[in-house]
Amino acid sequence: MQVNAIPRALDGKDLICQAKAGMGKTAVFVLAILQSLDPKKPDPCSALVLCPTKELAYQIHREFERLGKYLTAIKSQVFYGGVPIEKDKEKLAENPAIIVGTPGRILDLYRRKLLNFDKLRFFILDECDKMLEQKGKKEKFLPHVQDMGRDITEIFTKTPIDKQVMMLSATFSKEVRSLAAKFMQNVTLPIACSKSTSLKRS
Repeated sequence: MQVNAIPRALDGKDLICQAKAGMGKTAVFVLAILQSLDPKKPDPCSALVLCPTKELAYQIHREFERLGKYLTAIKSQVFYGGVPIEKDKEKLAENPAIIVGTPGRILDLYRRKLLNFDKLRFFILDECDKMLEQKGKKEKFLPHVQDMGRDITEIFTKTPIDKQVMMLSATFSKEVRSLAAKFMQNVTLPIACSKSTSLKRS
């Protein structure tokens, strides 16, 4: 899986990646992000990684720390609900280049004007099947995300158009697969898969 996915990710292509747990999905976007950011002075909030749980958020954060051990200027921080906002303000004061968190807390920080997506270059959904299956509101100007979770819908619409989007999950239902593909600016881009047969776009 990594042999197919990592070169595409490093080349800046949007990506939908399906693979079982333990196949190294996280390394695909972690390596692409670390390779692309300025190693000396990366922009704050250059990459946003959304995931459904705080446990997964910390797992992803640790992978950034492990693979970016010698890239000391590139910092990541974790954000999730239940933590006092003041704690999050302290983390954000460090101007982390990589933001990892759950959608509800990330949206809350954005609405409080504590997060700015102007410099965002990477938009990642890990375990996206668990998040995209949630029903969301219909966006008149972005109708293809009408079935997303409301929080992800709002976050996505506030990010720059010119960014790399990667969606990763162990499973993709037909509906989620079709919806995830519509996030991509170029729907003809290939899909990486750990199975012998490639996923097909709807």
